[in-house]
Amino acid sequence: MYAVIRVGTSQERVTEGQVVRVDLRSEEVGADVQFQPVLLVDGDDVVAGPALKGATVTAKIIGEEKGPKIRALTYKAKAIQRRRWGHRQHYSTVEITKISAKA
Repeated sequence: MYAVIRVGTSQERVTEGQVVRVDLRSEEVGADVQFQPVLLVDGDDVVAGPALKGATVTAKIIGEEKGPKIRALTYKAKAIQRRRWGHRQHYSTVEITKISAKA
């Protein structure tokens, strides 16, 4: 059984027991979180649309990590204007514990 959930601005296809990296959450490590909305659940039957109004995906936060360093440089020709900057995204690592398609 798998589900498609919306996490922040992206969508993830998850199964029970899977470890997924999602945008940083404010909850503590070890806390249980629920992801809604659930966009699709596929098990014995495929469930989508209004039938998923009460569906939830439960996960446990198991850690935090950082993504790759992104470095960039902007400049304007003939103006002696240069700017170097970088970014490193923070993520929460969660383990999917339960997928519930029932309301």
